[in-house]
Amino acid sequence: MANSIIEKSPLFELRADKRVSASPEKVYAVVSDLPRQAEWSPECRGGEWISGEPSAVGAIFRGENLRSEDVVSWAPLIRGTWYTEARIVAAEPGRTFQWVMLTHTQEDQESLWGFDIEADGDGSVLTHHFRMGKATAGIHKIVKDMDEQERAQFITDWTAKLEQDLDETLDRIKVVIEKQ
Repeated sequence: MANSIIEKSPLFELRADKRVSASPEKVYAVVSDLPRQAEWSPECRGGEWISGEPSAVGAIFRGENLRSEDVVSWAPLIRGTWYTEARIVAAEPGRTFQWVMLTHTQEDQESLWGFDIEADGDGSVLTHHFRMGKATAGIHKIVKDMDEQERAQFITDWTAKLEQDLDETLDRIKVVIEKQ
């Protein structure tokens, strides 16, 4: 795969912002409660803390995910239910909450998700971001039988899916927080 689009770094670097009518502390209390993700995530159905103090740096969360058949339907993605584990790498109440995805052997991948929060008058601006430095083993598995044109199409389609997910997540979080 020398000179393949899959070798680009970062492979993905995306963010979305949304103003929320709540204090940074209130926003943080919601987004750092990962078992509640089913309320706002397009794929994560929730999960549980499996080690460490919940929401603290070093804690590990096991998420249950669900992907439908129509998501980038032409690519050989995991469909149905699957599980992931993530380690919390930043937890600053009212400011930032981030986690890195783990391999099956509990090693950090270059796959970082998170939320940043900034005060904005009587509310907050919530930023949801995702960065994948190097392609994960999962990405390599998906594209292993693709030619370079198909790989490029996959990255384009997956980027569009991720952008939509980030926006949808923020829209749902805003509803959850503002109805409290």
